Amino acid sequence: MSMTPVPSTTDKALNVADLIAGIQRPDFNIISSWVPSGAHVLDLGCGDGSLLDKLRRERQVTGYGVELKDGNVQACISKGLNVLQQDLEQGLTWFDDSSFDVAILSLTLQAVHKTEDMLREIARVGKTAIVSVPNFGYWPHRLAVLKGRMPVSKTLPYEWYNTPNVRVLTIPDFVQLANDVGTRVVEQVVLRDEKVIEFMPNLRGSLGVFKLIQQ
Repeated sequence: MSMTPVPSTTDKALNVADLIAGIQRPDFNIISSWVPSGAHVLDLGCGDGSLLDKLRRERQVTGYGVELKDGNVQACISKGLNVLQQDLEQGLTWFDDSSFDVAILSLTLQAVHKTEDMLREIARVGKTAIVSVPNFGYWPHRLAVLKGRMPVSKTLPYEWYNTPNVRVLTIPDFVQLANDVGTRVVEQVVLRDEKVIEFMPNLRGSLGVFKLIQQ
């Protein structure tokens, strides 16, 4: 009997960003605004290359994407992007310290098993790191749990039985983890769709975007 290979954790993780990309990625505009013109950029879990392509057009960046899925790698190549086919769970040892001006991890951290290692590594290889994560503290998510159901939303688009997410985190949780692994949040934006949420962001925002540096 033939067996279908089980996708790796990172392969499944990238499906989150792929699915949300079918909607509109509000974090992309924030990320783009934080990337200096002409920067050398690493986009980890770059999917079909949409963000890297946007940065190349809007910010004239150079750099690489890292992606596991064959189809997405081909999509990146078709856009003329530099892409490396690697599993993020294996680490970033092939990159030297501060190899990039900016290293980006968008909507992937919550689906990576080696969460602490991944955050340390992205801060090591990038002079600045930018990370976006879904906020499980968003009030509709809390309400769903109070009703005895697992939340499903634009930023958590999967059912409990097919979700690639292996970590559950809120905005304060991420900030605490960043401190614990020796990085520091120097800027953060919490969004609901494309609206910036400043009042009670952990309750009212569905997505957090963070700029980090090593302490």
